[in-house]
Amino acid sequence: MKVLVPVKRVADAYVKVRAKADGTGADLNNVKMAINPFCEIAVEEAVRLKEAGTVTEIIAVSLGDKSCQEQIRTSLALGADRGIQVETDAELQPLAVAKLLKAIVDKEQPDIVLLGKQSIDGDNNQTGQMLAALAGLPQGTFASEIEVADGKVNVTREIDGGLQTVALNLPAIITTDLRLNEPRYASLPNIMKAKRKPLDVMTPDELGVDIAPRLTTVKVEPPAERSAGIKVESVEVLVDKLKNEAKVI
Repeated sequence: MKVLVPVKRVADAYVKVRAKADGTGADLNNVKMAINPFCEIAVEEAVRLKEAGTVTEIIAVSLGDKSCQEQIRTSLALGADRGIQVETDAELQPLAVAKLLKAIVDKEQPDIVLLGKQSIDGDNNQTGQMLAALAGLPQGTFASEIEVADGKVNVTREIDGGLQTVALNLPAIITTDLRLNEPRYASLPNIMKAKRKPLDVMTPDELGVDIAPRLTTVKVEPPAERSAGIKVESVEVLVDKLKNEAKVI
């Protein structure tokens, strides 16, 4: 069984990101970059399935400029077998990402595409669903548990009312949620081995995909700073301020 795991290069989750002065985007100069946390969970789950003997090959895929090879190599160090990079300097929006992944799915024919439910930069939560629609494959989103058996995969997914389990015929698309697992750290020997694992590079043109953006970012700005609170002498003063200054009552 073959598993395809897309991974995205994003700013480290513990780094405070600031908006550019001109409002055109986030300032990522000298910012530590990492695998998107939800993508890291997907890699870990694929590795666990391989360790259980269910999966035979894990392919890590990343889309972007040459720097995203770092995240592919990290995935290889965590247990993926080979990597694919679709190299482009263009802005990639969810629909373009889904189209590129669909082209790779057609090429590689994986049994499962296991990807994070969303990225922590765009926060769109769209790519997995778009990919399932484009590829015509069943989907299990927000997975908190995955069981593969007899040509099917049971996905326990988190919904507003609790948990829901869906049975999907393979091949299928699965997006991971936070409670699926806790990712491991890459060991030094595995980091060294990852340097020798194969990594193929291709372009959107080679895949025949149009990645022209459909949306335009108007402005990026930080949230408004909250003003400091004050102490009041009595309940009467509090009510007066809420009514006449804040105008919330």
